[in-house]
Amino acid sequence: MTAGRGTLRVYLGCAPGVGKTYAMLDEAHRRRARGTDIVIGYVETHGRAKTIAMVGDLEVVPRATLSYRGATFEEMDLDAVLARRPEVVLVDELAHTNVPGAQHAKRWQDIKVILDAGITVISAVNVQHLESINDVVEKITGIRQRETVPDAVVRAADQVELIDLDPEALRRRMAHGNIYPAERIDAALGNYFRVGNLTALRELALLWLADKVDDALQQYRAEHEIAETWEARERVVVALTGGPEGETLLRRGARIAARGGADLLAVHVTPSDGLVGASPLELASQRQLVESLGGSYHEIVGDKVAASLLEFARAQNATSLVVGASRRSALATFFTGPGIGATTVRLAGDIDVHMVPHEQVGRGRGLPRLHGGLTPQRRIAGAVLAVVLLVALTVGLTHARTHLDLTSDLLLFLVAAVAVSVVGGVYPGLFAAVVGSLLLNFYFTPPIHHFTISEHDNVIALVAFLVVAAIVSSVVDLAARRTRQAVRATAESRTLATVAGSVLRGDDALGALLDQAREALRLAAVTLLARDADDPTSWHVVASSGGAPINSPADADVQATAEDGIALVARGRVLPAEDERLFTVFAVQAAAVLGHQRLAAEAAAAQPLAEADRLRTALLAAVSHDLRSPLASASAAVDSLTNADIAWSDEERRELLATARESLQRLTRLVENLLDMSRVQAGALSMFCEPTRLDEVVPLALDTLGCQATDVEIALPHSLPEVMADPALLERVIANVVANAIRYAPAGTHPLITGSTHGYDVQLRIIDRGPGVPESSKEAIFTPFQRLGDHDPTTGVGLGLALARGLVEAMGGQLSPEETPGGGLTMVMQLPAARRSTVKPESSEVPTS
Repeated sequence: MTAGRGTLRVYLGCAPGVGKTYAMLDEAHRRRARGTDIVIGYVETHGRAKTIAMVGDLEVVPRATLSYRGATFEEMDLDAVLARRPEVVLVDELAHTNVPGAQHAKRWQDIKVILDAGITVISAVNVQHLESINDVVEKITGIRQRETVPDAVVRAADQVELIDLDPEALRRRMAHGNIYPAERIDAALGNYFRVGNLTALRELALLWLADKVDDALQQYRAEHEIAETWEARERVVVALTGGPEGETLLRRGARIAARGGADLLAVHVTPSDGLVGASPLELASQRQLVESLGGSYHEIVGDKVAASLLEFARAQNATSLVVGASRRSALATFFTGPGIGATTVRLAGDIDVHMVPHEQVGRGRGLPRLHGGLTPQRRIAGAVLAVVLLVALTVGLTHARTHLDLTSDLLLFLVAAVAVSVVGGVYPGLFAAVVGSLLLNFYFTPPIHHFTISEHDNVIALVAFLVVAAIVSSVVDLAARRTRQAVRATAESRTLATVAGSVLRGDDALGALLDQAREALRLAAVTLLARDADDPTSWHVVASSGGAPINSPADADVQATAEDGIALVARGRVLPAEDERLFTVFAVQAAAVLGHQRLAAEAAAAQPLAEADRLRTALLAAVSHDLRSPLASASAAVDSLTNADIAWSDEERRELLATARESLQRLTRLVENLLDMSRVQAGALSMFCEPTRLDEVVPLALDTLGCQATDVEIALPHSLPEVMADPALLERVIANVVANAIRYAPAGTHPLITGSTHGYDVQLRIIDRGPGVPESSKEAIFTPFQRLGDHDPTTGVGLGLALARGLVEAMGGQLSPEETPGGGLTMVMQLPAARRSTVKPESSEVPTS
């Protein structure tokens, strides 16, 4: 006997007849020879002689016999397997659908119970029965497999072994009569078992199993902390910067992946400070592109881009990395060293790196913008300070020429250039450095009052002064720009967090988003537009915030196209570049919210259709099965009575008439329930409420059920007031609820019917001591056409409680379940009292002893 959960071994076949069941039985014989306690829970031989012979003397658990639609079927006896409790059990046909009346709908659910009991299971399934590729198989073979098993069930197996066979060998096996009977061979060879079909199925099985093996490999590498690449499977990683070259890189990566049958992954590295952000619009577009190409998109955080890319690639066991050629100019590369691509190539090791040229190569990132990272007031102040300091220093040092040498003059001018850089940024600093060097040359470097330098040391000193001043100016400007970016990034994060919070709190998502965009960017109006499907040149307003909606992008001061046919536009002011980036983020988020709303609307529109289809399917099942049973009984009884060839005794005739009458009464009740349920759902049920005494209606309801006086215990107080209800419908309600209580009442116990007042209402309680209902299923028992696992075909169509609640609510009352103290279920029916003025509300005070 095994401890804990049992293990699952699955034989995966590429097509019927490859030998899965034979392999299972062979494994069973091997295990039994080693002393393992192994039995056959269910094996389907399909009448194949070699498979039948392979069963041999293996112990077989007897099957359960079930009746369905007048026919007899055999299924695995789950209870018998659990009672036998072997070490290993063989259960064939993992995707099999059980006959209605079995404990579970699918055989894999039976297997799960066996595994939970600590028993090891060996099973088998063909690739065409896997849910994920069922539609692909239909396209290939033209046949849709109705029996499927979730992929997760097979992927969770501890062992999966592929039973493979060459298509021609399988066709020869078919031709020799080893798979199908002789009359089916020609049709099978000409249809499902064609060479092309079998080859495609074989490839699907190999690819599916390769995915499972790869998952196991990744888990093993993670558990053993293996970092180097194992080239067991091709994977291509494309590095995205968020620039316009991303589409070129993705398409090149997709072609490389397609040639080798590899997986495609795209990754964007975001700096940890979040300050050098990529275009969110470009990244959103590229994410859609990679997903449309069958790949996956990833974002990671890292300050060293090349190292982060390689770390991600190794973690994914990638074999190729696609990066774009550097956008920096040759001069920038000369001063700052190799770019990300060259560094990646140097550190790649055994990963192939593809350096892809694109239109942005060598264009650089441009010089710092004139506004830099400082406000216009500081730039103006820096320029003024440069003029004042340079003039003051020139005048002052000219008078002190006899006391100071050129070195002192250089240092003082350097201090002035640094001060100007601190105040005004890079361009005022550069201006101070250049003008300062000219003033030093003209006024303080021999020969004086000439733009010439007689000593080489002075030339070096002036050049050093100019370079130092320029570097300090750039550093100061960069620090100021980074500070402003950090402040702005913090503000953007807070803004987006506020939007997300509004959506999570249940606010109107688009409204909250547009309101936040308008307030954060100080705009007069923000509108989300969508292009008309019938007329691509016209737009319609989806949502708007602020003033009058903007009807066209041409009427807006600023716009951002989030995706094809969706644009976010605004009016009020022209946004600076840094605000445009945040506006683009809002556009991307608005497009995503709109997409989700459209999907939600489509789902909501489909929900009534799905519900109607579910009810229609359940109704057809009920009509074809549950209604058929009493009809067949009544018909058989009547046919027997009208058979002139048989002489029935009076007692037999009475018995047949009683059978026919009982069956027809049950059929009448079922049809009435179906009709009334449809009327309740349509709101077309006629109802005539009047004062009604419960002690008069309850006995009538029990009479309709044919209950004996001892079947149900009645304890209704004589002082119980009348209720406002339709007597006929109330009788139906009580009959349905009491029938349910009787059905689940344990032997030797009887349901109890009692009543009491509650406020201005009257409560009728039907109490049983049965198994009860779990808290999570108490509302499910009122769902039409379900019986919570009760598959007894004589118990009706599962409408009793659903109809009872519908009728009670239509009469202004409530029907709710409660747990019976000590075990069982109590159905509480609350109805309004007929004369509320005569009913004293229950006191809320706690009585004293």
